[in-house]
Amino acid sequence: MSYAICIVPVAPMRTLHDHRAEMSSQVLFGEQVKIISLREQGWALVECCIDGYVGCCRMNQFILMDKMIEPANEYSAEWVQPFFLNDQALMIPLGADLSLLKAKMPSIKIKYEGELLLSTAQKFEEENIIKGSRPYLNTAYLWGGRSVFGIDCSGFAQAVFKMMHIILPRDANQQVNEGAGVGFLQEAKCGDLAFFDDDEGKIIHVGILLNATQIIHASGNVRIDHIDSEGIINTFTGKRTHKLRVIKRIKEY
Repeated sequence: MSYAICIVPVAPMRTLHDHRAEMSSQVLFGEQVKIISLREQGWALVECCIDGYVGCCRMNQFILMDKMIEPANEYSAEWVQPFFLNDQALMIPLGADLSLLKAKMPSIKIKYEGELLLSTAQKFEEENIIKGSRPYLNTAYLWGGRSVFGIDCSGFAQAVFKMMHIILPRDANQQVNEGAGVGFLQEAKCGDLAFFDDDEGKIIHVGILLNATQIIHASGNVRIDHIDSEGIINTFTGKRTHKLRVIKRIKEY
């Protein structure tokens, strides 16, 4: 079994080993993947170690390794910050994995002088939920995105929770299976996840509740909108955009 670690700010993960294929997710700088199989022209089918998501990546955006680096649970705490790899600067996004800093890899030279966050020291509480969510405000929606450079709804929820050492599955239809149900919106707390479905009953959207009347979510951009028992109402247009299906509490505080 071999592994690889991402050495670009954000590496696209695609459904097929083709640059024209749909981007289903992303691998952020410093995140590790397990190589399932090597493909033609430098592609590999990989499994992201943080959430088990499987897709195709270009291996020239990774360093191959015989074994995993021990996770340090340390992440870049700034919106964007330079990281020096063999004296070359690259701008890594908020939430980039900094486990590489503690790894012994004599083949590469690294330097990082920015702020870092130890996720195991961050309590899951209202202050940290709001603090972790707000840097993403106005980030453009990007299908498959997981960073401040572009993010989708489930990637946003995953990114915020990760900084408090809670690893959510990648997609909304997987995240909905986590935690315990909250019976009524009026009982919701900051940090509860609200899920929304389509006319066929499929979960298609997720957002983080700030309280019983406000939700922060990625829809067009990361934004704060009003929510009631029926669903989301766009703050600017006054139109209803998403139909509420269920509320889940991932962790108590």
